[in-house]
Amino acid sequence: MNGRDTLRKMRPVFVFALIGVIFMFTAPYVLQLFTIINLTTAIALAVLALSLALVWGFGGILCFGQVAFFGLGAYAYTIAAINFGGSTWAILVAIMVASAFAALLGYFVFFGRVSDVYLGVITLTVTLIFFSLIRRTSGPEYTIGKALMGGFNGITSPPLNLPWDAGSFLFPEHVFYVAMAALILCYVFCGWLVTTHFGRVCVGIRENELRAELLGYDSRLYKLGIFTISAGIAAIGGVLFCNGVGRITPDVFNLYNAALTIIWVIVGGRGTLIGPIVATFGLFYLTSALGGQSLFNNNLVLGIILIFFVLLVPKGLAPTVTDWFTRRRKPRRAAGRRRRAARRTGATEA
Repeated sequence: MNGRDTLRKMRPVFVFALIGVIFMFTAPYVLQLFTIINLTTAIALAVLALSLALVWGFGGILCFGQVAFFGLGAYAYTIAAINFGGSTWAILVAIMVASAFAALLGYFVFFGRVSDVYLGVITLTVTLIFFSLIRRTSGPEYTIGKALMGGFNGITSPPLNLPWDAGSFLFPEHVFYVAMAALILCYVFCGWLVTTHFGRVCVGIRENELRAELLGYDSRLYKLGIFTISAGIAAIGGVLFCNGVGRITPDVFNLYNAALTIIWVIVGGRGTLIGPIVATFGLFYLTSALGGQSLFNNNLVLGIILIFFVLLVPKGLAPTVTDWFTRRRKPRRAAGRRRRAARRTGATEA
């Protein structure tokens, strides 16, 4: 695929990225500070959903424990920032720790030829192990350098600072800008990645792994690659999350968050990148609104939404909307071709 074809395929990605840039620069002027802080948290969760959309939608790897890398990145950032006295290098440490752990786990899973079903179980088990272990680190003896683990109470996360001045911390509005920029860059990167040779091979492996291997591709390496990349993106979401909330607790590893990430991708649509992002924002504010009332249970509503989409909208939101617009445009294009053909025929006869 040449550069022109890549740009053509990435045109929708650039359009949505432009919309995101416009929203990034207008939102702080029209929204209240409390809403901006909530948006920062939603953006962090959208990055997490994007990471799962990449590895599951395009790699065909159902990682039920994607929040493990999300939480690992948040904890690694917090501990590194406390010990380093700044956030600049801590962000890189968070990405490297989550990616290295994913590479190590993926090596044993993929090169051990573990089936997809057991892979989901393994990743979920790893997440719950983190949840259980970190909750038991509440004593004063559980420290990593200067950072006290805090057990189920968690750790207060140092705020982001300017790269060249560790003493200049960012205000919530500035953290929102950083979060939106990170989401847009991760989205554009994922959109570019799936158009590359690597991305197309991953999609081919998703469709038919045996055929891809018969063509000479080592599916284990490609799976390991996209699995590791998605973990690094999830870690970025974890860094943004602990900065939006102000602290990180073991609850980030619980079963509810693991299942919620799957729901975001199912509702938004597998095989798309923008769909899970939109679904994350929508469901985040839906659950926030439901939290203020006692008539309906949040989990019940989310379960109904999941069943509705699985049974009635199996493709998800984004593919369904795209198919609807495509079906509406086809008759118009066909009518336009018939009119042009009729005019050419009339001109020839004249």
